[in-house]
Amino acid sequence: MATDRSELTTYQYRQLRARILRESDVCIVCGHGGADAVDHIHARSKGGAKLDPDNLAPIHGVRGCRVCLRKCNSEKGARALADVVQLHTSVDWFAGP
Repeated sequence: MATDRSELTTYQYRQLRARILRESDVCIVCGHGGADAVDHIHARSKGGAKLDPDNLAPIHGVRGCRVCLRKCNSEKGARALADVVQLHTSVDWFAGP
């Protein structure tokens, strides 16, 4: 299944990605800081908006999370966020600063 990923190299996408990571680097999957990529919350292959800031969130990319060693983006794939096992810790990482 080939998909068109050309929008991921556009100036508009790179600016949006930088803005999202500036606002927060807390991964939507594991809840740890240091996310280095952004992911579509609702997968594009399932109708999610390509460049909607509300559909993009920080996630650990290829290198994975330094804290829990998960490959968050790979684990999520095209699944809904609710279908991904999220990490539960004594610290509420999703609460923000």
